[in-house]
Amino acid sequence: MLAATPVLAQPASTQPAGPSATQAPQQQPPHPGAPEVQAPVPEAGAGRGAPGAGQVPATTEPGRTTPAQQPVAPQQPAAAAPTPAPAQPAPAPFGDRGQPDAAELELMATLRGERISGRISIPNQTAANLIQPAGRSWREYHNVTLAWVGGIAVLGMLAILAVFYFTRGRIRMEHGYSGRTITRFNILERANHWMVASCFIILGLSGLNLTFGRHLLLPIIGPEAFTALSTWGKLAHNFLAFPFTLGIVVMLLLWAKDNIPNKLDIVWFRMGGGLVGKGHPPAGRFNAGQKMVFWMTVIGGGLVAASGYLLVFPFTVTNIEGQQWAHMAHSLISVLMIAGILAHIYIGSLGMEHAFDAMGSGQVDINWARDHHSLWVEEELAKARATVAKGAKAAGAD
Repeated sequence: MLAATPVLAQPASTQPAGPSATQAPQQQPPHPGAPEVQAPVPEAGAGRGAPGAGQVPATTEPGRTTPAQQPVAPQQPAAAAPTPAPAQPAPAPFGDRGQPDAAELELMATLRGERISGRISIPNQTAANLIQPAGRSWREYHNVTLAWVGGIAVLGMLAILAVFYFTRGRIRMEHGYSGRTITRFNILERANHWMVASCFIILGLSGLNLTFGRHLLLPIIGPEAFTALSTWGKLAHNFLAFPFTLGIVVMLLLWAKDNIPNKLDIVWFRMGGGLVGKGHPPAGRFNAGQKMVFWMTVIGGGLVAASGYLLVFPFTVTNIEGQQWAHMAHSLISVLMIAGILAHIYIGSLGMEHAFDAMGSGQVDINWARDHHSLWVEEELAKARATVAKGAKAAGAD
């Protein structure tokens, strides 16, 4: 191995240097073939009289460094201990001005079961409802309570009528047909009755479909037929409400005076109305049972119509709570009316002989009229005799 030729450091430059500037010593080129040895670079800020300036570095073999040539890592200052973060105060339930904040108001409203609303920029303010707790009660009523009440009322009435028919049988006239008839209802009364009856049947069936159709009809007729039936049923339900209401008003004007309760109604109930036992209690144009059906139709139909209009025109008069109450009243009264009208239909058709003719042709046999409305028959015969006498008197005067 060849020894390295020592290189002497050149004297510093004669040009003045700044207080912190130093110049590296110049080196002569090494002997040809000898390995190059680097001289240590003086530290910044070292002056001319600094120790080691101008000295010849020690020779080393190629690939080795002396301790003076190894870089010294600067010492890092010791890391300071982390300062603990100050404890955050618990959020106060009230704002800076002593008023509840938004979170507190929402919690208080939820605990009280009240509605929680936000703020919106559209005209439909009902869209601001975020939580409406009363909706859970309404959903429970619609899905569970109404189904039970409606099922028990309608199916229970059908069961009672079936038992009554097979045990009591059809109510017959005691003395048979006489061949003489009396006018029971005129054309206006019959037309109004059938208008109300036909509207009520369609309204009742379409309303029952809204409650029970998805569980009873949908599996049988399929989704396409059920969708078409429900769509047309909803349209009929909405539009037939108007002639139904008109018929209720006309019915009230025509028959209210003959359906005022009196003492004879108590006697009628005591004797079972001629439906049970033997004999028929005296009655006027309408007996106690018919009076019950009349006032049920007028009052119940009026409430059903009023609540139905609130549903047809939503949020016109009431808010969301009012809509829910209107639906509950509408559905509950409707199923009870359906059960009551089933009994009325039974008595007027299958349950009683010759009863349908009263609303069919308007003429009933005089014996049937005496069995069920004896006092009314006497009044009509008295009016007829008075009319005949008046006509005879007028004819004699001529």
